[in-house]
Amino acid sequence: MDVSGEGETVVVIDDDYAMRLSCDQTLAKVGYTVAAFADGARGLEAVGELKPGLVVVDLKMPGLSGLEVITRLHEIDPAITIVVITGYATIGTAVDAMKAGAYDFLPKPFSPDELRLIVRRGFERRHLQLESRRHEVERELQRRRFVTFVTHQLKTPLAAVHQYLDVLRELGDDPEAAAKRRDWLGRCLARTDELRRIIDDWLTLAELQGGTFTRQRVRVDLKEVLARAATAYEGLAAQNNVTLALELPAPAYAIRGDPTCVSVLFDNLVTNAIKYNRAGGRVSIRAVEARGEIVAEVTDTGVGVAHAALPFLFDEFFRVRRPGRPRVEGTGLGLAICRRIVTEMGGVIEVESTEDVGSTFRVRLPAWAEGADAP
Repeated sequence: MDVSGEGETVVVIDDDYAMRLSCDQTLAKVGYTVAAFADGARGLEAVGELKPGLVVVDLKMPGLSGLEVITRLHEIDPAITIVVITGYATIGTAVDAMKAGAYDFLPKPFSPDELRLIVRRGFERRHLQLESRRHEVERELQRRRFVTFVTHQLKTPLAAVHQYLDVLRELGDDPEAAAKRRDWLGRCLARTDELRRIIDDWLTLAELQGGTFTRQRVRVDLKEVLARAATAYEGLAAQNNVTLALELPAPAYAIRGDPTCVSVLFDNLVTNAIKYNRAGGRVSIRAVEARGEIVAEVTDTGVGVAHAALPFLFDEFFRVRRPGRPRVEGTGLGLAICRRIVTEMGGVIEVESTEDVGSTFRVRLPAWAEGADAP
């Protein structure tokens, strides 16, 4: 059992010299930095200066009592971990200590191993609390970034549409004006389509986060989904001078998942493979069965992704920077949505990519098993 306290500081507050010495020696042996004090006032002062992660405090002391010390400790550091020790252990005193904010209760006499164990567990709890708090802060920052990003993404095309409509209003009725009107109306339609995509991605992500999107676990024919995606985006591929190739063997490929989610997943992967390709490039869609899984791959011969960017590729709002290349329209949510869908359905999504060579997105999903049709 790992009981190392390397880098951790413990403050001991106890009016018994022998107990302070014992705690100091016991904890110092496993790497803790220990500061011991004979009364609550000096101990509290030291906590403010040393900022320890854990305090060991005796309940019965002259001057400030242990319960008063506990209350003041939480005023200094609400996340501090407190272990109470006492030679007058009763259920009542233990309950009082826990109500005051103590993490655990250790009656005297106790062995060195008991002290080390309870201190180690106290630090583990503190680290979990701090980690949880860090994640909460990150989630809040992410939420704010999300709101800022979406607001900006919505305002930009709206401002453009407003400008186009303003120009249209001032056009006359001559033949030249009619041509301009068609051009500006086309621009308006392109911008409103961009707005629709942003809102669709936003709503999809919100549903995934709320657990209301991947609700079904039914039999889905993956070959049908992939064939449908290839057909649906033939026009986009032709527009970008990209060849679409579908390589599916004869056997049926049934997976266990949500039909809508599976379609969204591969729609995103195929459109990305086309948009981030090069003129004259190729997109290959294939699937195989392996060890109770169906493995589908979407491979392109496009611009690829730098190795340093791969760990962030599935993060929300992450966009690959492509210096010197045309900007590809998008929200930066597509691959984040893909990962959430695959994870919700019990699968895995992987990527292999080489810059200026191309990328392969590999999706592993559970194969269908009879009797598994359940919500």
